[in-house]
Amino acid sequence: MDNQKRSILLIDDDPFLVDMYTLKFQEGGFEVKSARDGQTALDILKQDSLPDLILLDVVMPHLDGFEILKILKADERLKSIPVILLTNVGQKDDVEKGITLGADDYIVKAHFTPSEVVERVNKLLKNK
Repeated sequence: MDNQKRSILLIDDDPFLVDMYTLKFQEGGFEVKSARDGQTALDILKQDSLPDLILLDVVMPHLDGFEILKILKADERLKSIPVILLTNVGQKDDVEKGITLGADDYIVKAHFTPSEVVERVNKLLKNK
């Protein structure tokens, strides 16, 4: 695992944020794939090798992050992939809902720099 690049799938509909996080994670030694909506993400997960971790926004068109999380956790092949909800939806109820649905962590974008998000991902992967 050490000499193999870790990979993440970043699911977010904001092109600016996708570019910013992609750059930060690539600098941190990750291979990054991204999807701008839930259906595209699910298609990527069907076709490609599975990522080490999924970063998932909550507010997106078509399928929101909670719906995607439910689909991931119900799928035998995908349910063991750690998922971090990375969103600006930070109400206590939303955080509880995300964790209850199976998210491994919940990060409110406005409270963390991209570098801190990379650190949280590294820590989570180290503990898995």
